[in-house]
Amino acid sequence: SKNSGQHMTFEPLVEHTRGPLAEIIHAGAVALVDTTGRVLHSAGDPHAMTFTRSTIKPFQALPFMQGGGAAHFGFAPQHIALLCASHNGEDMHVKQIDDMLKKIGITHRTLQCGCHVPLLFSYGGQTIPTGLPFDERYNNCSGKHTGFLAYCVQHGLPLEDHLAPTHALQKTIRTHVARAARLDEDQLVAGTDGCSAPNYAMPLSRLALSFARLASGREDSEFGESFEALGHAMGTHPEMVSGTGRNDLAFTQAGRGDWVTKVGADGVQVLGSKSRGEAFAIKIIDANKPALFAATVEVLDQLGWMDDAQRAELRVWRAQEIRNARGLLVGERKPVFKLSVD
Repeated sequence: SKNSGQHMTFEPLVEHTRGPLAEIIHAGAVALVDTTGRVLHSAGDPHAMTFTRSTIKPFQALPFMQGGGAAHFGFAPQHIALLCASHNGEDMHVKQIDDMLKKIGITHRTLQCGCHVPLLFSYGGQTIPTGLPFDERYNNCSGKHTGFLAYCVQHGLPLEDHLAPTHALQKTIRTHVARAARLDEDQLVAGTDGCSAPNYAMPLSRLALSFARLASGREDSEFGESFEALGHAMGTHPEMVSGTGRNDLAFTQAGRGDWVTKVGADGVQVLGSKSRGEAFAIKIIDANKPALFAATVEVLDQLGWMDDAQRAELRVWRAQEIRNARGLLVGERKPVFKLSVD
């Protein structure tokens, strides 16, 4: 129901210890579902209302893909991956954004996502070179916004107010996001994302369902061709979806072609398995990134989705050891939940 957000229940997922005591506890919820939307495993309330943030980018691209936009503009898989991206703003990303804008016949000044310090620096901890100019192309959401404009150009819609919830583009996006989650549109709670585009909250289990369907690709009876193209692009070009040193790149590579994954701001991660037709969504309520990634690895482990090589590959994302400025081991970050069988 619309009011279910008032009754959200989160349980401790990850705990920080210092010496013998628990010092910090990160609470959240987990939902694992199949392509019918049936909840198979959970922690906390699997139906907690959660803003989806950047995890819904593949579904915001559905109107463009369903309308044949990729073929119309000659977009290659790396371009399609950028439609779904929260990228680092590295040279490789900006080069592809420029290529997309050229194919559409517009300039980056048409983008309305705003400017921020590229994630390469803010996430990667790198020093920003003096005098380095940033514009909208470096925004982590610029690929999504380029796709928005491409849809408008293809369908003869006005560009100026294309982010307004009343614009034909955003109305069809809302419809497609709801259909992917098998919700009625009025079950979506609307808000505004960091990039100024409309964003939606939905039950965590329905966000997981959207990714289970995305991962199933051609098997999906409604959006099969689009999901196949989007999932393939995300899987073969994870460096475009995220970038150097980022978790979506690492998790996709560790999945060996089976996992489709996307992180969202403020504590959201979704990961789907193509071979299983299942996906799980996680929300960490305090938005702590190391805790989110540690919980994601723990869910993969509890589900039995990893072999020893994958465990070793993702060990760094468990971020188990907590060290101080001198490098002394002062505590650990450990999962404290057990997925229930629903």
